Parts: sequence; structure tokens; C-alpha cells
Amino acid sequence: MPTFILILLFILTVLSFFSSKKQKRKPKQKAKLPPGSMGWPYIGETLPFYSQDPNDFFAEKQKRYGEIFKTHVLGCPCVMLASPEAARFVLASHAHLFKPTYPKSKEKMIGPSALFFHQGDYHTDLRKLVQSSLSPEVIRKLIPDIEAVAISTLESWASDQVINTFHEMKKFAFEVGILFVFGHLDRKYREELKENYCTVDKGYNSFPSNLPGTAYNKAIMARKRLARVISEIICDRKEKRLLGKDLLGHLLNFKDKRGQALAEDQIADNIIGVLFAAQDTTASVLTWIVKYLHDDQKLLEAVKVNIPWKF
Repeated sequence: MPTFILILLFILTVLSFFSSKKQKRKPKQKAKLPPGSMGWPYIGETLPFYSQDPNDFFAEKQKRYGEIFKTHVLGCPCVMLASPEAARFVLASHAHLFKPTYPKSKEKMIGPSALFFHQGDYHTDLRKLVQSSLSPEVIRKLIPDIEAVAISTLESWASDQVINTFHEMKKFAFEVGILFVFGHLDRKYREELKENYCTVDKGYNSFPSNLPGTAYNKAIMARKRLARVISEIICDRKEKRLLGKDLLGHLLNFKDKRGQALAEDQIADNIIGVLFAAQDTTASVLTWIVKYLHDDQKLLEAVKVNIPWKF
């Protein structure tokens, strides 16, 4: 262990030396930055970020530096906004001055062709395509299938075991997401997608070290397997000529203004991106709904009255 610490200190010293030499060659920047700490060269404050609850990390920074502060995590220098006014400045009044970007580790995990990593025609066309695959008509046809997933989920809670509501809602959101993306899918494919997606999800916010055995490395390997499974599903669809009206069918039928279709890796990136974008937000909303139903018994009874099957 002492040897490891000495090696780590040596590496950090070397990185610090080269960083200081590099900074000396650069002209001084006139732009003013908010208060904060950038941590170690290259590593930044990623280690303290992962050594504690991220919420505690940001709460400590906010208490020390205020509502707007700088830091350096996941290989990216950042300015953090912790006030509604600052968020409104970025998202509303001056949105044209900003564009969404993600750390490279996140982009690699989901896939560089996912629509939210892009701007312009590519982003606009694919966003319209995703929205069209979630039209009221499509949702209406899927209601019996979604209800079946919901009933199955509730029945799995029937035993007296303690459950984590948010985690269970993430599972439910994933199953419904699979319905929207692929429609009715063979059990084999569904299980492979679920297993590998869960591994990717666990490693998504992990320290981006691609050393064998790390959560990030396992997630990257699972991401490759996900792409292979989606490729098999695409080949199966094409052989049977069953493109369908689900998201996968829309992606397979898509052609841009030049008549260019999407490559398989672009399709895989966007499918995984949609699943990621939908899962946590949906699970959060569903978790709060469960809480409100639990806290308001009159509301719960009113909901039960309108459900055709008995508890």
C-alpha cells in the first residue's frame, strides 16, 4: 500500500509539473471565473467527488463558494449553477449562448450518435422521429401491454419483502421502454437487453477508469454487448420484413434529406439514449406518485374505484 501511494504521488507530481509548464506558455485569460477549486491537474476533484455522496460534495461546495462555483470532475472543467436565477439565465433568457455537452465518458457509454449529443438537422430530424413513435395512437394501442407489465410488477411486490420503490420503478420504466422501442420482443432478447443495460446503468456514474474489473470497464463491455443484441434484433426484423411502427421501425425506415439511411451503430446509440433519457425521470415521477397515494388514503381509494381489477 505505501508503495502504491508513493507511485501515485510521483505521477501527480509529474502531471503537476507538465501542467504548470503548459500554463506558463499560455497567455493569461481575461475571462473571469467564479470562485472554486479545480483540484489536481487532469484529475481535478473527481476523487473527492466519488469518495462521498455527490449531493454532499456539491452541498459543501455551495456552502463554501456560493450559488455559482467552478470545479473539475470527470475530466471536464465545470461551472456549477445552484440557484433558480442562474439556471433561468442558461436555460431561458440566454439559451442561445449555450449548447448541451457531456463528459466523454458519458458519451462513450451511451454512444456518440445519440441525438442529444448533436445539434442542427440531425438532432431535429431524430427528435421528430422519436416524438412520432410516441404518438397518442401508438400509446393507445400499447395500453393493454403496459397494463400487463404494471400488474406483473405489482404482483411481484405481493410478498412481505421490503422494496426500494425508485429501483422498482426503474425496472418498470425499462420494461415499458422496451415495449415502445421494440414492441413485442422475444424473451431471449429482452433478458439480454435487461442484463446488459443494468450493468451499463450501474457503471454510468462510476469513476471513468477502464481498468479490468472496474464498474466503468464492466459497463463499457456491456455496452458493446448491447450493440450486438440490437444488431441481431435488426437482422431478424429485416429477414422477416417486419419493420413495425415502434421506435426501431421508425429508425429503420428513416432517411434524411439526401436519402441516407441510419447505420446500425447510429440506431443502437439512439435506442440506448432514449432508454437512458426516459428511465430515471419516469421512475422519479412514479416514485412520487406512489408516495402521494400512500400519504392520501382518500386519493388512493378514489384511484382503486376506477381500476377494473381487484387488489
